[in-house]
Amino acid sequence: MGTESSISDSDWDRPFTDEELQAIDAICRSATPSSSSSPIKKRHEPGCTDDYASTLSPPKTRRRLPDSLFNFRKEMHTSFSFSPCSRNRFHSRNNTVYRSSYQEMKFGGQIVYSRTVEEVEKAADELLHFIEAKKSKEGGCILGLDIEWRPTFIKGVAPGKAAVMQICGDNNCCHVLHIIHSGIPQKLRSLLEDPTSLKVGVGIANDASKVFQDHNISIMALEDLSNLANWKLGGIPKKWSLATLTEMLICRQLPKPNKIRLGNWEVEVLSKEQLKYAATDAYVSWYLYQVLKSFPEPVDNKSEKTCLE
Repeated sequence: MGTESSISDSDWDRPFTDEELQAIDAICRSATPSSSSSPIKKRHEPGCTDDYASTLSPPKTRRRLPDSLFNFRKEMHTSFSFSPCSRNRFHSRNNTVYRSSYQEMKFGGQIVYSRTVEEVEKAADELLHFIEAKKSKEGGCILGLDIEWRPTFIKGVAPGKAAVMQICGDNNCCHVLHIIHSGIPQKLRSLLEDPTSLKVGVGIANDASKVFQDHNISIMALEDLSNLANWKLGGIPKKWSLATLTEMLICRQLPKPNKIRLGNWEVEVLSKEQLKYAATDAYVSWYLYQVLKSFPEPVDNKSEKTCLE
């Protein structure tokens, strides 16, 4: 959960500036083979004919991405691929603008739930072996990490301690650790304090701060996905949430039902819905990092100009 940054509807619907469009265009052109690009067909509402769709008036305010972003097809050396979002992210009917409906993002792997000290130690041991195997094979290890806690709605009453920690490092398995009951035993502490495995998420520095405040553990090697997205995409920096970043990058909805998100994470045993919610957040954090790292490095125009001179 953390303290994800969020953007307002007005900011989300704001059109890109010319500077932003040019920056994203430059990024995507540098990574797109000119011979392999193909035009993207417009998508209409189900049941709409082309004639009917052509009569729809475009919204006065719509957020438009450059064409080159949707032709982006970069070969990747990882075990996954993604499809950039369609240009037609908004439709208009009767002068009403609303967001297209995207398929929900779901984690399809195994969720390992641990709540006792022994179970959490075993899970941490498995993760440590996983990290070492990743380092040996790929030279490094990336972990999607997130935490949940019981919120408070009473003024002057502090929120609960960090109650759940979820960690995911691939498509196959996510660990959900109920640390409000187990605490943070030694092996989990070693994992979190390891500076050689990168932990990623939106607002992850705030999560790390809360873990330190509540459990006196310093989580090392952090990277915020919102900052990484702003650096990769260029333009005016935005305060991305995990949900808006998921929609922007891979055309998927990340469900955030308040009943679960703001629920009681200190219960004796987490529900199936809570486990799915927690695991999906950690998985999406890991996944979006892979997507963002596949984008080319941004070009520093000022430095380039100086070198040419």
